[in-house]
Amino acid sequence: MKNIGIGLAGFGTVGAGVYENLERHRDLIAERSGYVFDVRRIVVRNPQKTRDVVAPAALFSNRWQDLLEDSEIKVVVELMGGTSEAYDLTVAAIKSGRIVVTGNKALLAERGAEIFAMACEHKVPVFFEAAVAGGIPIIQSLRDAFVGNRIESVHGILNGTSNYILTRMQEAGLDYPEALAEAVKLGYAEADPTLDINGWDAGHKAIILAALAYGFWVDPATIRVEGIDRVSAADIHFAKSLGYCIKLLGSIRENSGMVEVGVAPTLIPLGNVLASVNGVFNAVAVRGDLVGDSLFYGRGAGRGPTSTSVIGDLVEAAHGLNAARQTYGFASHSLYGSSRPASEIVGSYYLRLSVDDKPGVLARIAGVLGEAGIGISSVVQPESIAGVETPLVLMIHEATYGAMCAAIAKISALNCVKGEPLLFNVEALS
Repeated sequence: MKNIGIGLAGFGTVGAGVYENLERHRDLIAERSGYVFDVRRIVVRNPQKTRDVVAPAALFSNRWQDLLEDSEIKVVVELMGGTSEAYDLTVAAIKSGRIVVTGNKALLAERGAEIFAMACEHKVPVFFEAAVAGGIPIIQSLRDAFVGNRIESVHGILNGTSNYILTRMQEAGLDYPEALAEAVKLGYAEADPTLDINGWDAGHKAIILAALAYGFWVDPATIRVEGIDRVSAADIHFAKSLGYCIKLLGSIRENSGMVEVGVAPTLIPLGNVLASVNGVFNAVAVRGDLVGDSLFYGRGAGRGPTSTSVIGDLVEAAHGLNAARQTYGFASHSLYGSSRPASEIVGSYYLRLSVDDKPGVLARIAGVLGEAGIGISSVVQPESIAGVETPLVLMIHEATYGAMCAAIAKISALNCVKGEPLLFNVEALS
C-alpha cells in the first residue's frame, strides 16, 4: 500500500465527513484502491472550536499556507467555501505542483477558466466531483463516460433544499414561508438559505455541467437564474390542474450551435421521471446523441454523499501522482460557438396575473402579447384560491425571454393588472 499525504482545508459538514470516513473505511479504501490516505494537516478558522467529529488537536491550523509547507502533503482538499481565500489556496497549490480536490461550486463557476488554464500550464489536475449533486457521479460521467457523445441536453434538479420546499408545497399544501420554515427546522436549509432559494447554488452547478458538456465556461452574468421564493401554493395547484409540477430546474442544451444555460422554477409534465424526484434528492438527466437518455439520481448534499465524491476524487488524484495525464480535470475545446444570452433564448412559459374581474381584461392583455408577436396556447381563469384574488393563468407557447420581459412590463402598466406578474418556464422534456 502506498501512503498519500492529504492537506484538508475546511472542517465543516463535508470536511469533517471526509476525515471521518477516511478513518472509518481506511482498510476498505486501501484494499480497493491500493492507497492509504493520511490527513496531515487540517486548516480551519478556529482551531479551538468544539466539533462533532474528533481529530487530533495537533493536526489543526488556521493558516492555509501550512498545507504547502509540508512536503509530505501531495493532495490539497479545498472545502473552505467562498471564492477569495479558496482561490488563493487553489492557485498556490497548483503552482506548487500539488493536486487539488475541491467541492467549491461557486469558485469553479466564477473562476474555472483561470483555474484550469493554470492547471494545464503546470500539468497539475484538479478534481471536483463533489461540486455538483453530492454523491451522484455526474462529473466523471460527463467528462469520461460520455466522451464519445455529443451532449444534446442536460436537465437537473440540482438543489435539495429548494426541492424539499417545493415537494412539501405539493404534497402537504404548504405555502412557501411554511415550507421554508420546516426545511430550516429539520436542517435541510441553512439559517441563511439565500443561495439555495435564490437559485444561485443550482446556477453555479449548471455552469459547471455546461462547461463539461460543451467545452467552455459560460459567463455567470449572461444567464438567467431565478429562485423559488415567489412560488405560491396557488401556483402549485394551478400547475397540477394543468398536468404539471413545479421544480427548480437547471436547463442546459445545445441549440443551433449555441449553448443555452439557465435555472428557474419550471413546470414539467407529471409523467416525466424528474417530476417524481422529491424531498432533498437531486437528479440529472443527460441526453447524448449515441447513448440517448440517462438519468442520475441520489442525494445531492450531506456529509456522507458529498464526502463519498471527495474520497473518489482522492483515489483519482492518487492515480494521477503516478501516471502522466493528457487532461487536467477539464478539457476546453471549440466545437461549440458560444452561449446564447438569456434574453434571446426561446421558451414556453406559465404567466400568472392578478387582474380585475371585468369584461375586456383578457382582450387587453392578449393585445399586448399579440403586438409583441407572442401567442397564447391556453388560458385558465380559476376560482380565487390561496390569496390570489382574481387569478389569470396564460400558457405561452413560444417566445424569447427578452420579448416576454418587455411584454410583461407593458402588461404590468395596465390599470386592470394588480401586483407583479409571475413568469415560470415550461419544459416538455420529451
